[in-house]
Amino acid sequence: MRYTFFVLLSFCLFLQSCNDGDVITVELGFDDPFETCGELVLYKIKNDPAESLSLFLSGLTEDDLIAFDDVLSDVTETLEIPAITLNGTTNTFNLRRYNTAITGAELFCNAIPPNINIVSDDESTEGQVMITTVVIEEDNDGISWEDEDENTDGDNNPATNPTDTDSDGLPNYLDVDDDGDNVLTADEDLNTDGDNNPFTDALDSDNDGIPDYLDTDDDGDGVLTRDEENSSQDENPTNDETNLDQGPDYLNPLVTTVVPATAFRNHSVIRKYTISVMLININLSTLTQDEFDFGSMTDLDEIPRTTIFN
Repeated sequence: MRYTFFVLLSFCLFLQSCNDGDVITVELGFDDPFETCGELVLYKIKNDPAESLSLFLSGLTEDDLIAFDDVLSDVTETLEIPAITLNGTTNTFNLRRYNTAITGAELFCNAIPPNINIVSDDESTEGQVMITTVVIEEDNDGISWEDEDENTDGDNNPATNPTDTDSDGLPNYLDVDDDGDNVLTADEDLNTDGDNNPFTDALDSDNDGIPDYLDTDDDGDGVLTRDEENSSQDENPTNDETNLDQGPDYLNPLVTTVVPATAFRNHSVIRKYTISVMLININLSTLTQDEFDFGSMTDLDEIPRTTIFN
C-alpha cells in the first residue's frame, strides 16, 4: 500500500529560553509535504537552504501506525504507539544541512549518492517520541455521519444501534447506498439548493414524502428502483433508458417493466488516518524543547465491505 502523507500542522517557530530570561525564536521553516519510507523514516526537506529533518525509528513500519481491526467498533478509534526513546543508534532525530539541492528519496529511501555532502548533522540523543493515530470511516455519500442515524437510543453515537435503512448489514453512515436501490446516495440529489448535501432539501421525485436516497421506488410506479434494469443487468439502474427523451426508467413512472436485481452494488468505505508525532525533551545544539510538535499527517485507504442482499 502506498502512503502519501501531508502535514496538517506546521511547525515553523520554536522557543528556547536563555539564562538571562530572553526568548529566542528559532525558525526551521519546513513547509514541504511529510514523507516516509523504509523501517521507519519520517522526514521533511527544504532547499533554501538545503536541510532535512528526520526521525529514524527501528522496528516500526508504516503499517504499524495504522494497525486497526478490519471492522471498527466505533465511528472513530485511537491508536497510541508505546513511547519510543531516542538513543542515537536505533532511534534517532536529526537536523542535517547539505552542500547542494536535495530530494527526500535520495536521502532516505536509497543509499546517499556521492555528490551529496552533509555539511552538518545536529542530533538529539535523548528524548522520547509519542505517536498517536486517529482513524475515522466514512462512506463519502455527501451526508455527514452525524446526520445518518435516527438516534433511537438517544446516545448520539451512530455506531451503537445504528440506522440501517435497507437492512443490508451496513449502517447508513458506512453505506454508499442507504436505501439499497442500487443508485448511490451521492447520485440521488439534483442539488437544487447548491450545498451538495442530499440531506437538506433532498430530491423527492415522486413527492411521496420520502427523499430519493431513502426511497426504494423513486418514481412511485410500483416497481422497485433496483428492479428497473431493462437495458443492462449490471446492478445500476441509472444506465437503463427505455425512452431516451424521458431519462432513466427508475425515474420514469410510465415504464413498469420488472427485471429483478440479483445483488447490491459493490460497497467500500474510506478510512482517514490522522497520525500525530510529538517529541518530548529533545536536545539539539540549536534547540532544546520539552515538547516539540513534529506534525500531523493524513492517509486515506479504501476498505471493501460485504453487504447482505435481501
